Amino acid sequence: MNKKQLAEKLAKKTGLSQAKAAEAINALFDSRPGHGIIAVELDAGRKVTIPGFGTFSTKKRAARTGVNPKTGAAMEIPARIYPHFRPGKTLKERVSE
Repeated sequence: MNKKQLAEKLAKKTGLSQAKAAEAINALFDSRPGHGIIAVELDAGRKVTIPGFGTFSTKKRAARTGVNPKTGAAMEIPARIYPHFRPGKTLKERVSE
């Protein structure tokens, strides 16, 4: 399912117009700096928890030494922060059935 299809289903389910449904989806999930609610909260180092669905958060990966597969030379991989999603119990149970 892509964003357009998601907006169509949201519009049907809620009675919103497709344009308003797409606007709501963008307000939540837009990844451009300063736009999407979830991304803005993650940028600020906060979690976004949706009970029954899951939690969006960030994790830190430490710097480490890796190997360039082409040359075999050792290389330093810098530390980084990455987004993480942990599904809630209700979602896990529903999907596993």
